[in-house]
Amino acid sequence: MRDTDGAFIDVTDLRKTFSVRRRSGLLRRTSTEVHAVDGISFTLRRGEMTGFIGPNGAGKSTTIKMLTGILSPSGGRLRVAGVDPARDRTRLVRRIGVVFGQRTTLWWDLPLRDSYGLVRRMYRIPRARYEENLARCVELLELGGLLDVPVRQLSLGQRMRGDITAALLHDPDVLYLDEPTIGLDVVSKARVREFLLHLNAERGTTVLLTTHDLSDIEHLCERVVVIDHGRLMYDGALAGLHEVGRGERTLVVDLERELPPIEGIAGARTVRTEGPRQWLTFPATASAAPLVSRIAADYPLVDLSLREPAIEDVIARMYAA
Repeated sequence: MRDTDGAFIDVTDLRKTFSVRRRSGLLRRTSTEVHAVDGISFTLRRGEMTGFIGPNGAGKSTTIKMLTGILSPSGGRLRVAGVDPARDRTRLVRRIGVVFGQRTTLWWDLPLRDSYGLVRRMYRIPRARYEENLARCVELLELGGLLDVPVRQLSLGQRMRGDITAALLHDPDVLYLDEPTIGLDVVSKARVREFLLHLNAERGTTVLLTTHDLSDIEHLCERVVVIDHGRLMYDGALAGLHEVGRGERTLVVDLERELPPIEGIAGARTVRTEGPRQWLTFPATASAAPLVSRIAADYPLVDLSLREPAIEDVIARMYAA
């Protein structure tokens, strides 16, 4: 039995079925039902930051569209802040913010400042509240020099920060983020992550984050919900996901010269060598610090980098378990 007391977002046996027509002959077409979301259930409490992950085609975007009222469920029950999104979308839209990493909500040919002015009018945000929220976002996301730049001239990282600002001007209770750091450089990713942590701590904003980058989840979320083929696969801590899926991280080591494969380090194994570069894997639940210390002490180390396991690989191992 799920604990739904105090749930801010309550998803119960949620389903979405699409009818897809395919040509089966010269003149004939057949209709096939596709279960994009197939009976998932979970709850989010106010102020939670939760990762909502899965491989491409898992049903993540369809679920988000139902949570925002863009799509109506085929079955099940759905409540966001006590509101049925499909039946009362107008009321709900004032309480949510949405950012799609690959699609902007800003006006392409307008400067950021003008786009934000239009957002203020659409949401009927009081001017004092609007100016306070805009100033806060501009400061924390470092947008001061970009307000008069047309959106089409912004880099991907700048546009993403601009989209996040637009989604927050009306003080939403819930923020849905779909791949908010896709294609961003390391500095831009760090800035966006820091801002989201600040937002959650200061305002208690509930955040549902969809991403293929597990490092986003590690930096931002204590909890992760995994779906695949429209079904709930896992709901719990990220460390628990790695345990269930037997996830592995990869340490890429660059040495001064070509050497035999690194061996004898407990929990790690060398899976590939290429000249002075070696790839070592170790359990995703383990810290990389002891491994790095041992290599730095025993080998002529030049550089190293850490790669997180792909979500698809973790889920594949869940199936195989």
